[in-house]
Amino acid sequence: MKLLAIILTVMLDLVPKGPAFLNYLQKRDTLLVGDQVEYGFVLDSLPMGVKVQVEDFAKNSNEVLTVARNWKVDTLKVYSTKEEAYRFYTDIRGSVVLAIFDESVVTLNPIKLVRSDQEDTLVFNAPPSFVVKDVPIDTATFVIHDIKGQITYPVTFAEVFPWVLGGLFLIALVVFAIVFIKQHRRKVEQERLKDPPHIIALRSLEKYRGDKFWQPEKQKSFYSGVTDTLKSYIVSRFGVDAQEMTTAEVFDALKGSKDITPDLYGDTKELFETADFVKFAKYTAPDDYNAKVLPTAVRFVTDTYRSGLEEEPGSDVL
Repeated sequence: MKLLAIILTVMLDLVPKGPAFLNYLQKRDTLLVGDQVEYGFVLDSLPMGVKVQVEDFAKNSNEVLTVARNWKVDTLKVYSTKEEAYRFYTDIRGSVVLAIFDESVVTLNPIKLVRSDQEDTLVFNAPPSFVVKDVPIDTATFVIHDIKGQITYPVTFAEVFPWVLGGLFLIALVVFAIVFIKQHRRKVEQERLKDPPHIIALRSLEKYRGDKFWQPEKQKSFYSGVTDTLKSYIVSRFGVDAQEMTTAEVFDALKGSKDITPDLYGDTKELFETADFVKFAKYTAPDDYNAKVLPTAVRFVTDTYRSGLEEEPGSDVL
């Protein structure tokens, strides 16, 4: 057994300040080689702004005793007294961590520190000696084994689930983006290939050809279909919101248009006014007028369409 003692520099005018503390950092009854202890002090009622100086334990390190962590000083509390309400005091706690690397009886010397406001050296008495033991090894039965590899644990569902959920969300996001892009391209292509307004109007008017629509019980549907088709065409051709307007409002908006001749303007307006009588006043139009309805509507579309082409630069209307 070796006797280990820490010899600190002797200072003059020593003032006792009570016992130092010693904590075993490994929670067991006996200290073993390689274990660590925390050795330190608690100083109460230190005026704010006063500094303390403690001897550096690192210079006392050797093969047996090593400073694992040098001095660390913490503030425990800051307060003032009733008598001195404007003067503050603090309680501090300082400690070092020591590691012992040999089987021995360890005796620690007292902790000595100096305050910046005093010349005396304060002394904290060391605790009793303690024994550090080595781990006994039976050399007769001891067998050296290979170093074991890292322990691996099975992957649980709770660990995998967030990744699976994230992967499914990413796949759904990609699928949504692909579908959205395809639909957008299809819509653009449909808009590009969409028939011009006059073709759509003429195709719709073609459905009302024949005198079977002139029967009194079918005239309301006949006139509604023709005028609705012309209103849709007017919206596309002239930019007039005809679907939301009355007949008077529609033709007030078209009045003065250079693309509509006076005769065509008058015939088309008469067609709309007759349609209003049929739809709202239960008027039955005669067959001779019914025969002129579809030709008037077709002429309105074709004449205004051709006049629109003539306005475009470079257009060639046959």
